[in-house]
Amino acid sequence: MKAAAAEAGAGLGLGLGAGSVSLSVSSSLNSFRALKRYSTGLTIAEFKCKLELVVGSPASCMDLELYSAREELLGRLDCDEALLGSYPVADGCRVHVIDRSGARIGEYEDVSQVEKYQIADSDYDKRPETLRSFLRQRQWGRYDAEGTQRRAAEQQQRQAQEAAMAATIPLGARCQVRVPGQPCKRATVMYVGQTDFKPGYWVGVRYDEPLGKHDGSVGGRRYFECQPKYGAFVKPQSVTPGDFPEEDYGLEDEL
Repeated sequence: MKAAAAEAGAGLGLGLGAGSVSLSVSSSLNSFRALKRYSTGLTIAEFKCKLELVVGSPASCMDLELYSAREELLGRLDCDEALLGSYPVADGCRVHVIDRSGARIGEYEDVSQVEKYQIADSDYDKRPETLRSFLRQRQWGRYDAEGTQRRAAEQQQRQAQEAAMAATIPLGARCQVRVPGQPCKRATVMYVGQTDFKPGYWVGVRYDEPLGKHDGSVGGRRYFECQPKYGAFVKPQSVTPGDFPEEDYGLEDEL
């Protein structure tokens, strides 16, 4: 087959180089398959060099087997001087690379064995064309000292305002709760202060109806007692203490 392929490749010459073929590539060293398109005008030696980039095996250590789309062995691509198109290649065929370098199976898939390039943080800091340099020049992100201070001051101000509002809400008081996007609800204040689940100040309420989310316990910590689905936590600005008696929903008149 080697002599016939070489003769066919020489006889067909440039005519084979005019086309291309879509081949599935597999290897004895890894489990994946790659679908690639190659010129039929490549010599087998050139074809092996291109396969290096796909399977990782050295071209000098490759044996190539050609399979049909039905996985029938069509022969070996064993003449380096022959053109790829001189073999019975067609779209859907598979080329299997057998590695003779002595490498172990999966070696080229184990990225932990690849030497990583590392650079000292001080050296990276000196480079002009990096993301760090870009952010520093424009004073964005952590390099925006003025913005960072401003945001910190705004956060402190919001926390102080929340603390002041929370101080005006007494435990046990009746209240009205207005959360944006939700109907107005009446409740009793059961907890005021900071929590473990989110920063800032929160008001725990027991609704008059089962319109809440829990029974006063959140994240494994109990803040107050109430029936399931009657408890909720809202921000102080959503709570208005006052004389808000429980509404009569006429339940006693129903049979």
